[in-house]
Amino acid sequence: MRGALPLRVGLPALLAALAAACAHAPVGRPPFVPEVAAPAAEERTGVEAPSPAAEEEAATAPATAAEPAAAEAAAPAGPPPVVFAAVGDIMLGSTFPDESNGALLPPDDGAGLLDEVSPVLQAADVAFGNLEGPLLDQGPSDKCKDSKPGRCYAFRVPERYGALLARAGFKVLSLANNHAGDFGEAGRQSTRAVLDRLGIAHAGGVGEVAWLEVRGRRVAVLAYSFSSGTNDLRDIETAVRQVKEARERAELVVVSFHGGAEGAPYQHVPLGPERFYGEDRGDERLFAHAVVDAGAALVLGHGPHVVRGLELYRGRLIAYSLGNFATYGGMNLTGPNGITLVLEARLADDGAFLSGRVHPVRQERPGGPRRDPGGAIVPLLRRLSVEDFGAAAPQIGDDGAISPPAPAPAS
Repeated sequence: MRGALPLRVGLPALLAALAAACAHAPVGRPPFVPEVAAPAAEERTGVEAPSPAAEEEAATAPATAAEPAAAEAAAPAGPPPVVFAAVGDIMLGSTFPDESNGALLPPDDGAGLLDEVSPVLQAADVAFGNLEGPLLDQGPSDKCKDSKPGRCYAFRVPERYGALLARAGFKVLSLANNHAGDFGEAGRQSTRAVLDRLGIAHAGGVGEVAWLEVRGRRVAVLAYSFSSGTNDLRDIETAVRQVKEARERAELVVVSFHGGAEGAPYQHVPLGPERFYGEDRGDERLFAHAVVDAGAALVLGHGPHVVRGLELYRGRLIAYSLGNFATYGGMNLTGPNGITLVLEARLADDGAFLSGRVHPVRQERPGGPRRDPGGAIVPLLRRLSVEDFGAAAPQIGDDGAISPPAPAPAS
């Protein structure tokens, strides 16, 4: 293993190297940066490998009782966890309607819109978000052709803004939501073409799966919503089959869903199907549990435009809504609508949730994610999780650290 000390090093040399490693080990962790696997001892300390002469001397020296234990400690550990950073809805600005003349676009064409939150996205192995609206430079919206001005919400994000997502560190995006089809098939095709050019994977079209290679593991991402042209959140039987098929080809399967009612009154996850404006927006609990049973390691929800609670089900993390992450100019950001997060999740090789972190974020009109030193999302997310999921809610510390639920007391 690169950087590991040879097993035949004598005890004095080994203790000296370990002391040097401890002396040079990094202390603490920069704010807003996920925990990452520690570098190898050689990289941390600058300790050089012993010379051939030293190795020969060590090989002929008499063994001591302490050396086998030291050699065992130096043996390589298991594979490092895969670190995901996940966010909710992304809509970086719109050129629709045409008469807005750029008024709904961010200053400096969005150049610094994501800068404050990019470090945590870039530090993860996989950064995920929900792209709420197509990347398209021009064209009419059939969705709004018969609507009065100001009564139809459609987003047309400039194609050049795809580069902002790539620079921020996004590796995969969901295109399964109720705005992905705002400009019909032209908008869907343009979005996929832009993301393909930038090397950003995407999922959400009917039967579409995003495939990634992460630390030597294959990761599959599937996305669902209640809208036409996407994998159907309400067709649980098909979703289960798709997840099982993906699990046969990948070590880790991540499932995203866009569902539920919208706004501050809907921060809790109801029991049973959820309706909004007369529309069936899915049974989120039933869906999430079914895809975990089928093999999903991580389930990421979005759609209500507010954050909802976290649940640990069969050792797998479910985030029922990640809220509004970067929604410039086109969405309500008052109260809980403007409180959000970057969710960090660290998964074991088998998909089990190991640990995570809430990175607090806030948006204020006209929008754009900013770090929130006050951490307003932390107590809110803790409360929602406990109220909705009880003993299945993960523990969330005041510093944002997430850990599995405490074991139930012995009877």
